[in-house]
Amino acid sequence: MSPVYDCTSESGRAEGVAKAVEAVRGGEVVVIPTDTVYGIGADAFNQDAVAAVLAAKGRGRDMPPPVLVPNIRTVDGLATDVPAWARDLIKAFWPGPLTLVFKAQSSLMWDLGETNGTVALRMPQDDIALEVLAEVGPMAVTSANLTGQPAATTVTDAAAQLGAAVKVYLDGGQRAANIPSTIVDCTGERPEVLRVGALSEEQLDEVLATHFPPEADEPPYPTYTTGEDEPAAPTSTTGEDEPAAPTYTTGDDEPAAPTYTTGEHEPAASPAEPATPPVGTTGGTQPDGIQLPADSTRPAGEQQS
Repeated sequence: MSPVYDCTSESGRAEGVAKAVEAVRGGEVVVIPTDTVYGIGADAFNQDAVAAVLAAKGRGRDMPPPVLVPNIRTVDGLATDVPAWARDLIKAFWPGPLTLVFKAQSSLMWDLGETNGTVALRMPQDDIALEVLAEVGPMAVTSANLTGQPAATTVTDAAAQLGAAVKVYLDGGQRAANIPSTIVDCTGERPEVLRVGALSEEQLDEVLATHFPPEADEPPYPTYTTGEDEPAAPTSTTGEDEPAAPTYTTGDDEPAAPTYTTGEHEPAASPAEPATPPVGTTGGTQPDGIQLPADSTRPAGEQQS
């Protein structure tokens, strides 16, 4: 059984974070708590490690994992064409349960799966996760469960499903609820909600209203009613049932971007035997602006954050 480190105490947290950082730098797979559910993850720039995450879950390359980042500055090192309204969403809800899908920087040397040139980014509101991310940089992290099974809200749940496929488990205590993050596609001219999770569409609309104000009501069309002996007089209606703001949805069969799922809404699949991740070394090109430890060996990429 892989070691489990109790991070609910100060001493245990320091030891656990150090062991998780060591494992991630060595190309291993770890389980960490987040503000939504427990996540299984690895160095986003280590192709073998990312493949091991997908194998541990029994998931294919058609469902690429999101990338957790240590700070807002990292976004411009990983994504391009970030619209102003997406930056407002980041200011309002990061760190927090909001995953944003962007066009990925073309210079990035990584392989997250079939992303169609996009990347899903999130900054979690969890001190343990952020400590690990601050040391190792962006991590490919998805819910710590076998595909088709409920997302883990305790480290015990995660260990029962993933076993030895994970090198290090960090125990941050019970997660409050089995609710995944909300996912918004930011690759088009307007935001598109791919999944409603911990954040509601109403919460998103409050921020987006400055960029996409509610559509003005159309001029009222008169309807004429008459009494038996009275001439017709116009009364007007304005469509009271019209929504105050646009609702962003996608067609069931026409996703606007790759399916980035992180929780209980993943499509059911036959659980696979967890695969022991290969021990690899961190590789790939890291863009400037990503906060990495001093001893990181990743070369800087072409883009500035």
